[in-house]
Amino acid sequence: MARNIYGLDLGSYEIKVYDKKKDEIWKEKNVIAIANKKEIFAVGDDAYEMYEKAPDNIEVIFPMQEGVISHFNNMQFLLQNLLKKERQFARGSEYVIAVPTDVTEVEKKAFFDLVIHSTAKAREVNIVERSIADAVGLNLDVKNTKGLFIANFGGETTELSVLAGGGMVLNRLVKVGGVTFDHSVANLVRHSHDFLIGRLTAEMLRKKFGVFTEDTSSTLRVAGRDMIMGVPIQKDISISLVRAALKEPLQECIRAVYSLLDRTPPEVRRAIYKNGIFLTGGIANTPGLEDYIEKAVGIPVRTAVEPDICAVTGLKKIIMSKDLRKLAYSMLDENYRWMR
Repeated sequence: MARNIYGLDLGSYEIKVYDKKKDEIWKEKNVIAIANKKEIFAVGDDAYEMYEKAPDNIEVIFPMQEGVISHFNNMQFLLQNLLKKERQFARGSEYVIAVPTDVTEVEKKAFFDLVIHSTAKAREVNIVERSIADAVGLNLDVKNTKGLFIANFGGETTELSVLAGGGMVLNRLVKVGGVTFDHSVANLVRHSHDFLIGRLTAEMLRKKFGVFTEDTSSTLRVAGRDMIMGVPIQKDISISLVRAALKEPLQECIRAVYSLLDRTPPEVRRAIYKNGIFLTGGIANTPGLEDYIEKAVGIPVRTAVEPDICAVTGLKKIIMSKDLRKLAYSMLDENYRWMR
């Protein structure tokens, strides 16, 4: 019997972990800082503190891009260090990993390999589609519901999924997320005011403003660099400018929702119109986003209570329930012999 079981939700910008023995969920930034291109300088939250502030000899890297692993060795080192950091991960434990929905089987296998070949010496590794973990985390009856629509707004991607009868009907990965919104805000501020701000400042603007509320006159003073004079200054940025910057990326998400609904079988679509669309992921916390999507699509929209940890909460429930454990599977099964 495994000494412990862990649930891992590896997001582009944050790693969420459920520890069964301690019965707790914790999260840390999915970042690694490398000095002189070879020496590991910092990992996790410590590395994220250096983002946009690090000296030239230190490179701050996000090992995952657009929902999949882009730097395998860095990601493996980061995960191994986080698993040891203040938390003694038992060797020979079991892991259940939430993987992105609309990615190739080879990309899913990379998540499996990440843990199975790590120094954690995992006893067993099972994977589950993130949208299914989200649905379980939302307390939805995944196996018996005729139609569910889950929209996971993450750091770099938005995962749209249609579920029915305990399985996936349709899914789509839209390459629009929090980072897309932040770059859009920073670009519009630069073009409108000849004022250069960093991505973290743009993120702060997006989070502080309730950009989908009735407020139209708020402003926020932020630090940046005047592009004409070349000197650091502070300027007031209006909520209307931030709202305008978010419009186009959000419209892309709305178009993708329409496209997925158009392809959904009629009976499943009827159930979705009745049950509504469920929002998860860190960006789902944005004030007013729920109302914006509901008005745009014409379907009731509900947001998870804690959308940022919804998937890992689902993993917790899958780990704790013998019945729900059937939703997870191993890539060592006969169906995946061709990938060995």
